[in-house]
Amino acid sequence: MSKESFKAAKILVVGGAGFVGSNLLRQLLERDPREILVVDNLLSSEESNLPEASTVTFIHGSITDDSILSVLPDDLDFAFHLACYHGNQSSIADPLADHENNTLTSLKLFERLKDVPTLRKVVYSAAGCAVAEKTFDDAVATKEDAPISLFHDSPYSISKLIGELYGNYYFGAAGLPFVRARFQNVYGPGEILGAGRWRGTPHTVWRNVTPTFVWKSLNHEALPLENEGKSSRDFIFVEDLAHGLIRCALAGEPGDVYNLASGKETTIAELAALINEATGNPTPVDLLPARDWDRSGKRFGSTEKSKDEIGFEAKVSISEGISRLVDWTKANRDLVAQCIARHDSQMQGF
Repeated sequence: MSKESFKAAKILVVGGAGFVGSNLLRQLLERDPREILVVDNLLSSEESNLPEASTVTFIHGSITDDSILSVLPDDLDFAFHLACYHGNQSSIADPLADHENNTLTSLKLFERLKDVPTLRKVVYSAAGCAVAEKTFDDAVATKEDAPISLFHDSPYSISKLIGELYGNYYFGAAGLPFVRARFQNVYGPGEILGAGRWRGTPHTVWRNVTPTFVWKSLNHEALPLENEGKSSRDFIFVEDLAHGLIRCALAGEPGDVYNLASGKETTIAELAALINEATGNPTPVDLLPARDWDRSGKRFGSTEKSKDEIGFEAKVSISEGISRLVDWTKANRDLVAQCIARHDSQMQGF
């Protein structure tokens, strides 16, 4: 098998029905794999996200389920671990559910994969927010070797770091070919507001800032700017990120870590302005105080190592990405509305 190809490869994608996972699947299918096995419990995703292909096999359930782990094939070539308990706010609302779906998933999956002799690479979706410095001063690009604090804003951030630690353990102790891909703020087509099941918080629907802003802006609502939108993030288009995952699988060094980032800092106020311009929203933004739990402030990721060592560089500008996301949301408006409506009765108590 060519080192630069997935042709005839057998691939596991855990969390493949999700926003990132489904975009990754489409890029993998273009590379002519032998089989892609998708495991997803649809907690925060929709089965309709899965591309229709004879080479894709879907198993509905959690990767923590021993019956699912036992039927994973022993001739896997690649594994992508993308499953998570979606988002900081959901993890704050239910830390035990975060542990079940973020921490335990990683431990049980790595324990199973350590016995697969054919594995060329296991790529783990790590979180750049768990490593970035907590600051509201001028941000400095977060490098892969940045120091990691023992104090965090959310169980989500903690569990994503624990996943890195477990993977590193299995790399050292069992030779698991484990590579960490540290995500920045991913956005783009395919992230369905309200996808999946109710998770005990309105952030079941209002998950990431970008799709939330696009939906509200299309409905001519005021975009809520906590801390007056002064916080900043590194927004990376989902198709770029999926390509970065592929580069981690093909060129990443086992035991190492790579940022999947645009390298560009955008304030939330700037994001809101871009989205309102793209949708023609005439409603002024709503300036709000800072969230009481959030001390993450300003951040963006360094791109030097990923560019130099695995040949990854984000291509889609945020203006182009927002335009494509707006078009996708318009085209899928009924689907998004149906998923949001699924949770309306639960949200009435908040």
